[in-house]
Amino acid sequence: MTLDEIAYNLLNLVRGGRSSHDEHISLDQIKFNVIHYRAVYIRRDYAKNGFVSRHIEQDLGCVPIIPVDASKCCKIETNCPVYRTVIELPKTIRYNFEEAISHVGDVSGIGTIPIVNSNTIQWLAHDKYTKNKMKAYMIANYLYIYNAEGLETINVRGVFENPQEVSNFDMCEEGGCYNDSAHPFPIPMDMLSLINQGLINGELALLAGSFSDTENDRMQDNKTIRAGAPKKSAK
Repeated sequence: MTLDEIAYNLLNLVRGGRSSHDEHISLDQIKFNVIHYRAVYIRRDYAKNGFVSRHIEQDLGCVPIIPVDASKCCKIETNCPVYRTVIELPKTIRYNFEEAISHVGDVSGIGTIPIVNSNTIQWLAHDKYTKNKMKAYMIANYLYIYNAEGLETINVRGVFENPQEVSNFDMCEEGGCYNDSAHPFPIPMDMLSLINQGLINGELALLAGSFSDTENDRMQDNKTIRAGAPKKSAK
C-alpha cells in the first residue's frame, strides 16, 4: 500500500466515505502524521522485540563516496584525507544504543563493511589483525569509510525516519526511488493498523471536529461564530 492510499483511506474512514472537493483536512498533513507515527511504533517495536523487518528497511542503492580533508574547519586543512558520502544520509529511527543502519557494504549488497563508533577510529591502526580492513562510522549525518582508498561507491540500507528522503539518492536515475503514489510505504500491515487507530482517535478526530469555510472567504463561518457565542439574557 502506498502512502497516498494510506492517506486517502484514513480520510475516507473519518468522513464515512463521503469526502468532497471542499475537504479542509489536508492530505499532506495526514501523510506527515503517518510518517511520525511510523517512527514511533518502529522504535517501540524494536525496543520490545529487537527485530528489524525487511518490510521497514529501505535501500539507498549506490551511494557515492569522495575523499575529503578530515578537518572540520573550513579554513584549516590537516592534509589527512578521509572518505565520506557525497550527501548526507537520511535520519534514521532512534534505536537503543545503536544506529538504525542495517547494512553498509559493496555495491553487490552482500559484502559487509562493519560499523564502529567514530571515537575508535584512531586506534584501528594499532590493531594487529584488522588494521587494513575497511570500517564505517557516522559523524553527524555523513557516513565515513576508513581504509577506503580507491573505493568510489558503497551500498547502504537502513530504517529511516522519513521514507520520502530516500528520493534524494541516485537510484532515482533508474526510476527506483521512493514515490508516495507509486511505491509501497515501508511498513507492515499490522503496524499500519496501529497507526490508523492512533490517528483516528487522536489528531484526525480533532481535525474532523473543526469547522469548514463553507462561504469560501478564508474565514470561519459567521454562523459558526454566532452558534458558539453566549446567548444574551432576556430583559
